[in-house]
Parts: sequence; structure tokens; C-alpha cells
Amino acid sequence: MPELPEVETVRRGLQRLIIGRTIRTVNHDWPKSFPNADADVRNFLIGAEIVEVRRRAKVLMIDLSTEHTLVIHLKMTGQLVYIGKEKFGAGHPSDSLVGRLPDKSTRVIFEFSDGSHLYFNDQRKFGWVRLMPTIEVPNIDFMQKVGPEPLEADFTASQFFDRFARRKNSSIKAALLDQTVVAGVGNIYADESLWGSKIHPLTKVSDIRKPSFVALYTELRAILNESIDLGGSTDRNYVNAEGKKGSYIEFARVFRREGQPCRRCGTEIIKTRAAGRGTHICPRCQVLK
Repeated sequence: MPELPEVETVRRGLQRLIIGRTIRTVNHDWPKSFPNADADVRNFLIGAEIVEVRRRAKVLMIDLSTEHTLVIHLKMTGQLVYIGKEKFGAGHPSDSLVGRLPDKSTRVIFEFSDGSHLYFNDQRKFGWVRLMPTIEVPNIDFMQKVGPEPLEADFTASQFFDRFARRKNSSIKAALLDQTVVAGVGNIYADESLWGSKIHPLTKVSDIRKPSFVALYTELRAILNESIDLGGSTDRNYVNAEGKKGSYIEFARVFRREGQPCRRCGTEIIKTRAAGRGTHICPRCQVLK
């Protein structure tokens, strides 16, 4: 599952390449990948111009001139591949990123008026592209429940602290992974931010004092921004908007570094379990009190 930096990297690539393009045709081969009524496609998608590409948590939104939006979730194996004067691929790094398209994984094909194409490929068929009125997007159940964006300029450390009150009896890692608390954080950046703030992942939320939450807030924002700058992680399923693997994992301080020395104290990094996920910690820097 992509995390915030990977999806933001995809958004930036699409924003650069498809804004202003007009959709001439759309075809799909799997109803669950494109669950839209034919009449809506004819009236609100065909002939529409792309005006904006947005992201909310791990979901992409392509706004159209018809006051409708394509809401896209890549899930585990989704790809977006643009082929025009330039070519880029974003998503699961299979041969479909570089091979001839469409192929057996292609679910949806958007053809633009200039002859360029945007392909939505998805081997496992869990992803989807939904067309809906832009005004209704905030009313999607997910949008109603998802927490604030951790990188928003007006999202303060005090607000971050207050968000975790709803999970006071949970472990801090479980709370970090809860998308209703804060949006977009997954396993990689939970481990990294907890290491950076010297908090053990199994620490109960109610046992963490506010100064430690401020440190966690600072670390989380710093690593998310760093990962975006580096094009996202090199985790199994995601590449950046130019089809190149992101490079954050190469610079990770704790994630997937089990057996290696902690970059802060030299103690061997171990892998354990927390919140049902493989979890990387330094047993000396992150002590469960």
C-alpha cells in the first residue's frame, strides 16, 4: 500500500503532464476498476478538460471542467502510465511501465484529444477509478473519516497531540497507522518517526507526554518531506512519476535495517511486531517503559 510520499509523488507527475488535456475517449475492461454509469461517462467525462490533480491521504483526485472528479485509488498493484511526447509510469513496478500498452493488466484507457494516453493498469484488480460530482467528493465515507494532512502548514504540534486523545488506550504505532487520526502514514514512516523521537512503538498513547508528541510531530513531518523530495520509498510496489524508484529507503534510519547498527547509538536494529505489522526499532534508543 502506498504511503503519503509515494502518492504525492504520483500527483506531482500527473499535475505536470496532464493539466489542460481534453479527454476524447475512455475504455475499460473490468467493471470494478471503472464503476461508472455510461450516461455519466458520456455527459461528464468525454470532452472534459483536466483542470487539477489533487491528493487526500492516499487517494488521488483529477478534477474536470465539467465539475466532476475522477477519484483514483491504486491499492496494491495499480499503475498510471502516460504516453505522449513524454512517457512516465507511476505505481507497481512491473513490465507494464516500460512495455507496449495496453497489455493484460490494463483496466482503463483515457485517450486525450492530442493523441496521448493515460493507462490505468492493475494486475490484482483491487484499484478503482470513480467519476463523481466534485461537490460530492468530500461526502465520501473515507473523506468524512480521514484525519488531517500531517504536512499542512496550519496543522500544529498541539493539534497533532490532540488528535491522539481518541486512541489514548492504543499503542502509539497503532494510532499512527489509524487514518482517522492522521492521514497518509503507513508502516515505513511510522517506524522512522518513532525511531527519530525515541519512542517505543508499543508505548501506550496515554503514557506519552506532550514534549515527546512534539518530537514525534517534528520527526514525522521531516521524514515525509524528505521522502517526497527523494521521490518516495523503494518499497516493493511504487516508483515515482518518471518511472524511477524513489530513494528514501536508501537513507532510512531504521526501516528494514534489522541486524545493522543504529545510526545514533550503534546498537543492533531488531525487527519485532507492533500493531500487527513488522516493526523496526533500536532496543537501546526506544525503551518500552
